[in-house]
Amino acid sequence: MKRTEILSIGFMMFSIYFGAGNLIFPPALGQAAGNNLLPAIIGFLLTGVGLPFLGIVAIAFKGGRYTEFISEHVHPQFAFILLGILYLTIGPLFAIPRTAAVAFEIGVKPFLTSDNIVIGQAIYTTIFMGITYFLALNPGKIVDRVGKILTPLLLFFLVILFAKSFITPLGNILPAAGNYIATPFSEGFQNGYLTMDLLASIAVGAIVVNAVRMRGITDSQKIGKICIIGGFIAIILMSCVYLSLGYIGATSASLLGHSSNGAILLADSARAFFGPLGNILLAIIMFMACLTTSCGMSSACSAHFNEAFKNKISYQRVLLYITLFSLIAANVGLTQLIHISIPFLTAMYPIVIVLVLLSLSSRWWQGRNNVYRWSLAFTFIFSIFDGINAAGLQINYINALFNAYIPFYPVHLGWICPALLGALIGYGLSFINNKETASCN
Repeated sequence: MKRTEILSIGFMMFSIYFGAGNLIFPPALGQAAGNNLLPAIIGFLLTGVGLPFLGIVAIAFKGGRYTEFISEHVHPQFAFILLGILYLTIGPLFAIPRTAAVAFEIGVKPFLTSDNIVIGQAIYTTIFMGITYFLALNPGKIVDRVGKILTPLLLFFLVILFAKSFITPLGNILPAAGNYIATPFSEGFQNGYLTMDLLASIAVGAIVVNAVRMRGITDSQKIGKICIIGGFIAIILMSCVYLSLGYIGATSASLLGHSSNGAILLADSARAFFGPLGNILLAIIMFMACLTTSCGMSSACSAHFNEAFKNKISYQRVLLYITLFSLIAANVGLTQLIHISIPFLTAMYPIVIVLVLLSLSSRWWQGRNNVYRWSLAFTFIFSIFDGINAAGLQINYINALFNAYIPFYPVHLGWICPALLGALIGYGLSFINNKETASCN
């Protein structure tokens, strides 16, 4: 494959990843983290960039067939349910509606009066999802439409914004606030969940593998190598963008105060940098960033459910249902979507993290099924409690018990040690089962 084609694949991966959450969460993090920006952004980069890259690698070397892989090592029903929930999360329930909501919140809402916001949002999101449907109708064209056209334009406009922020920052960096005072790293780590990029890596990996195959490359090692190079291009771009956005947030608080969400913060910052032209510049950036993600996720979700239901519903019809549902959900409002999604993401992310890490390390323990099953079972228990806590439904006596005896539980990482313990139990049981089988024979 030509270098320019690999570069286009890297650009496409960046564009599909870099959508609504990627623009609004880093500046909000920077604003709250203040002088603790560095440890906070490192934590954010681990979950927002590092883990998605590992997800891409895992998918690439499984040939994009992650459903079969999970079915084989855990259980077919588990694969069906987990991937169904995952694709709904990165699709019509949260991620796709969020792209339309953020694009409106930053790109159009500043130009509307309060009386016109509801009708304006309905019109804008209808147009946005209509364009998404048209661009995603042919999944084979995603690389050409996104990687070769939209991404270079997006990067051009982002460079203008970031250059201005570094040359003439809005103000001084203030002291950290809230949880960022004592635990900036773990706060940044958990905020990286909100991008949904690790969840999206399963979808993006499948898109990239199919795109490479359409160019006549069938060898799994070559496909894996191309995906890794493309993923490396994407994570470098994403890291640079996150650092720049975090810096904008950290330097804006002294002038703009604290905003209710990152979308408002970014809109206010752009206006402070460039005046009224700043809102136009940001509207262009936001539209392209959100549209590329919306197209990629809509295509991936439609392909998954088309395959999951064994082609009983055509790709085009699934795509239509997804875009229509996303249109309705997009009009719920950005802040509401974020609040609703947090418990789901907090519960799901640890499960997917463990699944990806187990698949990448399977050679060390011979891919024994019990390791997957026990580790994921233990992770599931603690991730569910994290999700319940994130929803504000704390069970105080259980939290007190876990805080006292489970390492890292107070900083929302209580699933780590149980996941390791489950893997060890599963590994031990595999040996016992093998010995029992051998003695019976």
